Amino acid sequence: MLYNHYKLKIHFAHRTFSWRNEAKGNAAVHVVIIGFANYDSNNKIIYEYENIKGEPHEIKSKNINAYLVDAKDVFIQNRSSPICNVPKLNRGSDAIDDGNLLLNQDEKDFLLSKHPDAAVFIKPFLMGREFLNNIPRYCIWLKNADLSEVKKMDLIYQRIQKVKAFRENSKRPQTIKAAKFPSLFAEERHPDSDYLAIPKVSSESREYIPIAYCSKDIICGDKLFNLPNATLYHFGIITSKMHMSWMKNICGRMKSDYSYSNTIVYNNYPWPLSPIDKQVKAIETAAQKVLEVRAEFPNSSLADLYDPLTTPPKLANVHQDLDKAVDLAYRPQPFTSEANRMVFLFEL
Repeated sequence: MLYNHYKLKIHFAHRTFSWRNEAKGNAAVHVVIIGFANYDSNNKIIYEYENIKGEPHEIKSKNINAYLVDAKDVFIQNRSSPICNVPKLNRGSDAIDDGNLLLNQDEKDFLLSKHPDAAVFIKPFLMGREFLNNIPRYCIWLKNADLSEVKKMDLIYQRIQKVKAFRENSKRPQTIKAAKFPSLFAEERHPDSDYLAIPKVSSESREYIPIAYCSKDIICGDKLFNLPNATLYHFGIITSKMHMSWMKNICGRMKSDYSYSNTIVYNNYPWPLSPIDKQVKAIETAAQKVLEVRAEFPNSSLADLYDPLTTPPKLANVHQDLDKAVDLAYRPQPFTSEANRMVFLFEL
């Protein structure tokens, strides 16, 4: 509204930096500074912080848009489907169960000690934290289950009763409605195929959001997004520096961490327009190499592999090769900076 009604133009902007005052025990705050007016200027400057706790450098700009990038004035809107011909990215399933359908390792072991036949009803379950840190977690998954068998298992049946009571006491109409089916996740969005998992929240310190393939037998919770039937090409694009640049500039934040979104980030992302077979193959080959190098560190979690202090040099190198392959699918000229990438993506 400010842009349209008052015809505002941004004259200078400090992109995100960390600010602290001199009071004791104060919280670190991430801020931007924006100078604007209802008239234009030919002397626009963006102050870019390579390190949010460091000093900025100046970037002379032709136009500073609402994302504080030297690009045309584009406003990213929520979209229910992607702007490009790619698979739909879905939110994971939400139990809304007060924890009664979810199990840690000890709870799973105890339940199976009492009801060994319940193993068929227990599946691995992942939220963002478990996905990134290889933490075992499970859920009671009763979709298409023989409920006459379930009723014979007291521990599971008691948990279902608690789910029903919890949902009935909710003030949310959808949750109350879900109380009619307490044996099931309230919001079930699980794919029928293997899928690519993307954590909803990821540390700002990571150069890449860690994403990985998961079996359809692993239930994806609502702190993950799932991309069914994802190819190596899809994996390669999403885990590239090109997509990371888009994500960092478009996404919301949880504190200062990245908060990925299907409706804002993924659905608005401009994929390569018409990549030739050679370019697609190069991306697939480089993406496969990333997976192969990861597999050389079976005892390391994704959090370990993508911690900037512990990333194996070999993994960093194959990611750089993947970045080059993805860049070439967009244009032959190299991208010199994140800002340079964003200018190009906004044009698309």
